[in-house]
Amino acid sequence: MKKPVFSGHESFACKSHWLKRGYDFVIAGNNFNDEDAVVRLGVGKNMVNSIKFWMRAFGLLNPEEGLTSLAYKLMDNENGYDPFFEDMGSLWLLHFNLINEDYATIYSSTFIDYHRQRNLIDKVKLQNFIKHLCFDGTSYKNLYNENTIKRDIGVLLHNYCSYSSGNIEESNMLLTPLNLIQETDSSMYIFNYDTRNIVPVNIFLYALLVQFPDSKSISFESMKDLALIFCLTNNDLLSIVKQLSAKYPNQIIFSDVAGIKELQIRGNVSTDTILNNYYLNE
Repeated sequence: MKKPVFSGHESFACKSHWLKRGYDFVIAGNNFNDEDAVVRLGVGKNMVNSIKFWMRAFGLLNPEEGLTSLAYKLMDNENGYDPFFEDMGSLWLLHFNLINEDYATIYSSTFIDYHRQRNLIDKVKLQNFIKHLCFDGTSYKNLYNENTIKRDIGVLLHNYCSYSSGNIEESNMLLTPLNLIQETDSSMYIFNYDTRNIVPVNIFLYALLVQFPDSKSISFESMKDLALIFCLTNNDLLSIVKQLSAKYPNQIIFSDVAGIKELQIRGNVSTDTILNNYYLNE
């Protein structure tokens, strides 16, 4: 595995307006390392670093600190699909990208690896799981820091869980509207399959094409990681696959022969086309 990353956010979850603020900052020719970045962004120094981290983690800023094509497509002030992330599909898209980019290791480790084994999130068990997965028996075992992982888990939960403290700053997090994780008590959480928001089928298809870019035949089993990412039951996954085949009857064929379920992609179905269909035609 690549070197795990469990720091960089300065213990701040991603606030709902930060990514657009970061985009506008970069598009204006600024750099996060500039001495006046604090003034231009209107936040403290630690928050400058955090905004930069989340831009990278969501796949909107490349390693050279330039904006990615997805950043332009979503946030361009004139032609962007959804500059202020008012569409729930944009939040699903960012959630998927956060996990797929795997820049912030804890998100793929939690939503895929840990989630594959259990639906209940115990913070202590999650921390031990991550220690074993990312550090024990790997070349990175000397990098493990208990407090760093504990803080990262806290930030992850803050990104997805609503808090009723009455403090707007504490509750105004980008991904909480997805309702993907719910708190059951002070230390226990669950992946929410019951009252989470519904992922739009075109956003699911976008994620499918990103994960299987050259595949013409995708088995139902191989889609299970996407089901974990979006908190979909097998029946939910089957329903979305059938909706896709109905929506794109000439390009996407669902086959269920002798108990073997698979999705066949015929012709050219690009991620750009799918995003256009979602944002411009729906």
